[in-house]
Amino acid sequence: MKANKRVNTRFLVVSAMLGAVAFALMFIDFSVPFMPAFIKMDISDLPALIGAYAMGPVSGCVIELIKIVLHLVIRGTTTGYVGELSNFILGCFFVIPAGLIYKLNKTKKAAVISAIVGALAMGLMSFITNLWLVYPIYYNFMPKDAIIQAYQAILPKVKSIEECLIIFNVPFTTIKGLLSAAITVVIYKPLSPIIKGKY
Repeated sequence: MKANKRVNTRFLVVSAMLGAVAFALMFIDFSVPFMPAFIKMDISDLPALIGAYAMGPVSGCVIELIKIVLHLVIRGTTTGYVGELSNFILGCFFVIPAGLIYKLNKTKKAAVISAIVGALAMGLMSFITNLWLVYPIYYNFMPKDAIIQAYQAILPKVKSIEECLIIFNVPFTTIKGLLSAAITVVIYKPLSPIIKGKY
């Protein structure tokens, strides 16, 4: 009973700490030359992936949720909450498959494979969330043609939102996941004993 209580307490404490770190990492974002200026790169999913490896995919999702809640409480929203919802959904699609695969085989090779699968899942899901959730809300503030023109400034031949998402957003989101994955693979093993309380 006491052991289970300690595990539950550590789960909550570590998830909360990693959620706070994820929120802090949201401030460290930057533009990339191959994307419109309103889309930023960050590594705020990194702590959630670490949590998913250490304590399972549920922890990864809890960390993603804490990150978004902190963002809404402290910074508010400029997207009518839809951007934050999309961020949470994509983060979960990243950490759930990665956490599940790594849970079955806790080796460095499995960590690499699971992270790649998670990044690909997040990239593919970004097409759906942007097409059916994010951009339809954005159209209330920014006309569809204006959004397409932002992409055309980089690649003039794109003609539709679907093309923009396939050519730009899906690869960008996948790369974003792979960046967090690469850092996690490097730093996870040294951090693992601390996270699990085995130091």
